[in-house]
Amino acid sequence: MEKQTVTIYDVAREAAVSMATVSRVVNGNPNVKPATRKKVLEVIDRLDYRPNAVARGLASKKTTTVGVIIPDVTNVYFASLARGIDDIAMMYKYNIILTNSDENGGKEVQVLNTLMAKQVDGIIFMGNQVTPELRDEFKRSKAPIVLAGSVDEEQNQPSVNIDYVAAVAEAVKNLIDHGNRKIAFVSGSMDEAINHDYRLKGYKKALKDAGIAYDDKLIFETDYTYKAGQALEPALMSTGATAAFVGDDELAAGVMNGLTDAQVAVPDDFEVITSNDTKLTELVRPKMSSITQPLYDIGAVAMRLLTKLMNNETVDDKTVILPYGLMKRSSTK
Repeated sequence: MEKQTVTIYDVAREAAVSMATVSRVVNGNPNVKPATRKKVLEVIDRLDYRPNAVARGLASKKTTTVGVIIPDVTNVYFASLARGIDDIAMMYKYNIILTNSDENGGKEVQVLNTLMAKQVDGIIFMGNQVTPELRDEFKRSKAPIVLAGSVDEEQNQPSVNIDYVAAVAEAVKNLIDHGNRKIAFVSGSMDEAINHDYRLKGYKKALKDAGIAYDDKLIFETDYTYKAGQALEPALMSTGATAAFVGDDELAAGVMNGLTDAQVAVPDDFEVITSNDTKLTELVRPKMSSITQPLYDIGAVAMRLLTKLMNNETVDDKTVILPYGLMKRSSTK
């Protein structure tokens, strides 16, 4: 026999109080006599009553549900951002609906529409690209939307990031300072603003400052996967490159292991620096040098920014830039 769902009505009947009293106990309202509160809590415990958040929201006209769109739940970078988002949401007792968009533009629009249909109060978007279709949907949304660790070149959306141009320029300058003249740039698709308008710009700036000519034969676009990185070894070596800047840690781990498998010594013959400083950088050998990003903080600050927007508080700066660093490990000299 299927267990019947216990309702607030059952609790009120068993405790011989009004439903309003049960509601006050559940929501922690102080205007309840201690003896009554104790009696209601005992009944809640005995019946195993679990308040329905959606119904509670409808009754009080106040659900606080936040939709989180993540391009790839298995990517350590986005998973680390999600932890920061979740912790702040827990603090504010928000409900979170986490959706995976598979880095697919069409699915991102679909997922966004599904969240809007569920009437979420706010949305945090993480993705490698804001397409024109997505931008149109953002404009239609009544709920505020904040980008976390994701850029929109039109900068219409509130967002939390690091200064990717400066960070990449510093990472590439580090490789140039070690005597490298041919440095490969390995990233995801150049259709993505993060690669084309930010990372590549930082790469070109470092070359220009050092008086090194830009050579598009050193630019590699591929998937953000370990396998894609591993497969790059022959192409990388054929360019005569002696170092690479890589736009994703999993991709960088593949690049490095591909080189090692081909008997190319990292860092002696080839240096690698990566972008996100996720735990992957510590799991490979040699450990990878990386740009450091406060991943947890990016998520947490994005959630806090969304809270302000949902509460219609004044927000002075909707484009938040957090500090980055450079962590030297053993994949560079």
